[in-house]
This record gives sequence, C-alpha cells and structure tokens, in this order.
Amino acid sequence: MLYPIATPTRALLDLSGLWKFMIDEELTPIDVNKPLPTEDVISVPASFNDQTASQKIRDHSGYVWYETNFEIAKPLRSQRLVLRFGSATHEAWVYLNGQEITHHKGGFTPFEVEINDYLQDSNNRLTVKLSNLLDYSTLPVGHYSESKDENGHIVRKVDENFDFFNYAGLQRPVKIYSTPQAHIDDIVIVPSVDLADHSASVHTTVKSSDDFDEIHVAILDQAGKVVTSGTGEDQTLAIRDVKLWQPLNAYLYTAKVDGIQNGKVVDTYSEPFGVRKIEVKNGQFLINGEPFYFKGFGKHEDTYVHGRGFNEPVNVLDINLMKDMGANSFRTSHYPYSEEMMRLCDREGIVVIDETTAVGLMVTFGFDVNMFADDDYEDTTWKELKTAEAHRQVIRELIDRDKNHASVVMWSIANEAATFSKGAHDYFKPLFDEARELDPQKRPCTYTSIMMATPKTDECIDLVDVIALNRYYGWYIGNGDLKTAETATRDELKEYQKQYPDKPIMYTEYGADTVAGLHSKYGEPFSEEFQEDYYRMSSKVFDEIPNFVGEQLWNFADFQTKFGIQRVQGNKKGIFTRAREPKMVVRYLKNRWTGIPNLGYKTK
Repeated sequence: MLYPIATPTRALLDLSGLWKFMIDEELTPIDVNKPLPTEDVISVPASFNDQTASQKIRDHSGYVWYETNFEIAKPLRSQRLVLRFGSATHEAWVYLNGQEITHHKGGFTPFEVEINDYLQDSNNRLTVKLSNLLDYSTLPVGHYSESKDENGHIVRKVDENFDFFNYAGLQRPVKIYSTPQAHIDDIVIVPSVDLADHSASVHTTVKSSDDFDEIHVAILDQAGKVVTSGTGEDQTLAIRDVKLWQPLNAYLYTAKVDGIQNGKVVDTYSEPFGVRKIEVKNGQFLINGEPFYFKGFGKHEDTYVHGRGFNEPVNVLDINLMKDMGANSFRTSHYPYSEEMMRLCDREGIVVIDETTAVGLMVTFGFDVNMFADDDYEDTTWKELKTAEAHRQVIRELIDRDKNHASVVMWSIANEAATFSKGAHDYFKPLFDEARELDPQKRPCTYTSIMMATPKTDECIDLVDVIALNRYYGWYIGNGDLKTAETATRDELKEYQKQYPDKPIMYTEYGADTVAGLHSKYGEPFSEEFQEDYYRMSSKVFDEIPNFVGEQLWNFADFQTKFGIQRVQGNKKGIFTRAREPKMVVRYLKNRWTGIPNLGYKTK
C-alpha cells in the first residue's frame, strides 16, 4: 500500500480539523441519511478521550460517531478519488452521503476506498461510526462484558487485558488523494547488497491498473540525480558505489516510477528507500555485515490531549531526545505506529522493531507474576482466545504497509503471549510462516517473551530468529532486591546463551516505576536513585553475555493506563516523564550508550 503524497499527477486533500462528534447512547438509531444530531466537535486526528471535560465520554465503551463535510474541486472529478484512513480504532463503518462505502476492523493499520460513485456535486457529507470494543477475538485483547441498567438499556464494558489506556477514535490523518484512471497501485523494493564490491542490485516490482504501455523506474540519489534506470513492471537495477543506510546515518534513494501511455507520463509516484543488509548469523544481529547493538526503548504513541493520536512535533522531539542519548532504536510496542513516524525513522536512521497489535494474548495477564513461578503452570489462553484471524490480518496489513521501510529490521509477531502454554506452538507457527512468506525483504522475526516463558517452558523459541526478553527481576519479582535480581538475570541469560548459541539475545523490556522528583538516600523502589541502580545492575550483566545484542528499556516516557492500585496516572517506568522531562537516569544511560558503538560492538 502506497503512502498518499502529492505528485505531478496526484492531488492530496487533508481532512484534518474539527469534526462533529457524539457517543452513541444506543437509545435512538442514528439515521446516516441525515446530518449527525449534534453540534459538539472533536479534533481529528487525535483520540477522542481526552478532548472533552466529560468523564462519560473519556471512559465510554461502545460506539461513537464522527462527521465532516468536504468539497472536491471540479478539475479533480474526472480523476480516480480515494478516501484513506491512517487508522480508525478499533472498528469503522464509513458512510458517504448516507451510503455505506467501506468497513474495517483493526485499529492501527490504514484502509482506503474509491469514492467517485458516491460523490455529490457539492457539500459531501462523510460519516464514520466507530467501535472501541475489544474482546477475545480482537487484537488487542480485551475482557468484554455487558449488563443492563435500571431502564433495560445495554451497558458495555471493556477491561483492557494490557497495560495501556484504550484510547480510540480517528487517531491518524484522514485524506483524499487522486490518481489518473490508469494508475500505479503499489511498489515493492528489495535491495540486495554486495558489501565487498560496494554495489547493490535493487529489485523493483510495480503493480498497476494494467493500462500502461510502459513502466519506467529511475533510482535517484539524495541530490535528485538519476543513478540508474530501466523499463518494466519487474526488473533489477544496479547501483555502483552504493551509499548504505546505516543506523543513525541514514542515506535514502528514491525510486521514481512513471506509468506511460502513448509516450506520455500518465501517473508518477516516488518511493524513498534505503539500501542495507540485515542478517542473523552466529548469535549476532548484523547490519551491513557488522554486528549491531540495539540501544533504545519500548515506546508508546501517547501524549497529553492527543492520547494515542498523531502528534508530529512530539515525534520529532522523541527522535531528537533518543539521538541525543546515543539511542539508535525502538520497538513499536504494542501496535503499528503511524506511517509518518516510520518515514521519520527512515530519514533519521532509527532502527525499528515493527510490532503487531498482538498484545494481551494471555487470559491470566496481571501484575503478580509470582503466581507463575511453578514451571508446570498452564493457563487456558489457547482454548479461550479466538484471535488467529485478526492476527493474520494485522500481519498482512503491517507488512503490506511497511515492507519498503529501511528502518524496519525485524517483525515482532506478538508481545508477552502465553508461549509457555499448551497450544502456543500450533497457534504461532502458521503466523511466523505467513510473515516470512509475505515479507519481500525476508527480515528476521521474533516475539517478546514474558517472564513465565523461560528456556525450560517456552514452547515457541524455535520460531524466532532473535530471542527478545521482557524481564523485571528486581521489580515485579523480588521488588527492590537488586542483588538477587542480578543473579537471576545472569543465570537466565547464561542459560539462553548455552541452549541457543546461534541465536542473538536482547532485552525488549526491563525497568522500574519511578516517580519523577522522588528521592531516597536508601535507594527505595519508585525513587530516581533506585531506577538508576536498577539500570546499572542490568548493564553489568548484559556486558557479560557474548550473544547479548541489545537493550531496549521499558519505557521511553511515562504513559497513560487504565486506573488501578498499581498505577497512579499511568505507568511511571519512563526515563522521561509524559511531558518529556528527563529523570535522573537519563544522564547515566546517555553516558553508557554514547560509549557503545552502533556497529562493531561485541565483535566475535
């Protein structure tokens, strides 16, 4: 799927702004043939939850409605017109001038529909019904229940089976773009690097409406100069003296694709891409033939007021804060991030582990992991959950969207699933197989494992290329006891090293809730001193393990969660506050990470 851009043959209309908004009380049916019966407004793109002063709206579980009006300039009416949603969380029914034109389930991937047949001459009315409901068939997974109030009306309730707030709405840009009737549908780019020869071959596959006499592809360098070109829907182009895309040192080429009829360019599209080589070999993660060490974070799309909504100034700030610390990577925990963020990472050389929405795949998820201490413990996840169809869908849509991004070096198929329970391997193997088949660049695949999934109990470790561990020794287990935590961390990593000597190992989560400004001369948990002591302990052990290839802490910044006695205005494991103010540990991590090279660390 191509990202919507303006080109000499394509126009772009952004529908961002104020839309009518209302929650659906499910008392009176909404007639989509009439304007929404409200004058209340909400800003798009953004989550709806934090934009009003109403607790009823903020905590609403069920359906909401959005509506806006737009015009299409007459010169564009002869073009193919496509309405595109960056996302709609979590399920959307879309109506144009009273007619349903599309439906999509899955709140973090884009979808689009041609609208020419539904347009009026003027004052087109776009209405969207959204559901933020989650259950045992959706991703993310939610505990869904219904009851009735004193008047017999249905009361819907979603209890998140994950540790972040269920923000929802039109959280990413909504746009209309035009193409000629003969148009380019998609572009697939697969670079192959000869490191010894300093050259690359770039295999391009162009999917189109089949109305062109000729497809022409030119590869441009960053200065806009053509370095190679050719003709054909499926071809391989050679680049001599290739400039590689490197971590924190990005170089982007552009594939300029022209669809030609009768000797004239009818449609044109330009796709940026980077040339780099990704390999997993002998217990190392290699980028361009050199061992790469992940330094960075688990993250969230989470900011004040916007909620999980697109917030480009914060995206820019976050990347700059990362680079200032010497960080080089993050994971899109626990859902695909906006396309705009992915394009920014391409430009800035940030390495990304791209994760699906498969969070909450453990029906006994909770904060007390001591209940799972028995190696024979087994929950009922794979008997109760019905998420396989949604899981296959998000894998397809994520890879289709992000396949050309240089920043994406690995797919994370799930976060903290019950891979320790009977049935897990039968569930996950087809998903890993599909991801590997679908990805034209054949990136490595992983999942992040929860603490109960150990070298002894994890049934799915054979499926991953990289062992990615979420571990909280010293926090959820043995809270405050860093001496015992150090021993437990070392013993487990040594066991992974011993059993899987050819697989790289990394931490994709580790951390401690820390209240900014809370200090203790005794290093008590929740204090800034304890957070630093915790990371110093972890770093010491990481440096001892030969196959340990990266540390992505939890979390980049404090973020909102549902209410509960474990959470005071959200999760406080950030090394930055939600407002992006640094906690004390940032100085230590900056000193550590700037001293570790991105490439060539732990060379064997």
